[in-house]
Amino acid sequence: MLGNDIVDLNLAKIQSNWQRKGYLDKIFNANEKLLIFSAENPDRMVWLLWSMKEAAYKIHNRKTGIREYAPKKLACSLLLEADLTLGIVNIDEVLYFTKSSINSAYLHTISSSIQHQLDEIKISIYEFPYHPLNFKDTKPVCVSHHGKYLALIY
Repeated sequence: MLGNDIVDLNLAKIQSNWQRKGYLDKIFNANEKLLIFSAENPDRMVWLLWSMKEAAYKIHNRKTGIREYAPKKLACSLLLEADLTLGIVNIDEVLYFTKSSINSAYLHTISSSIQHQLDEIKISIYEFPYHPLNFKDTKPVCVSHHGKYLALIY
């Protein structure tokens, strides 16, 4: 199973005030908050961790059928950070592997329960107004959209 999440960074800046009191405490555990506060770019780290949680949750939800908003139950750790960031999300002792790419416009994360599968995932990202109208006909494994961006994985 695969999951993916995309964050329109410009829209996230406008719509979300993650620095307001109590916000981080609702979403992130102590280790994740340490990553945020020690990051060169805390804003990007917030959205990286959020995106990792979302991509892994999409798999976990399909596997278990459990729908629960409990982001602190999803514990992120980073393996490598560069243009591509590898990570692990632990949900109830089940590990999901992630790979995230970040540019100035968006942040995109893919997730799999099998680490080597990350390199085999086909990714298509579209910017509005160039979203294909019939994208469901292409039978993507997972769909994510935020702001101007649509991400499909196969």
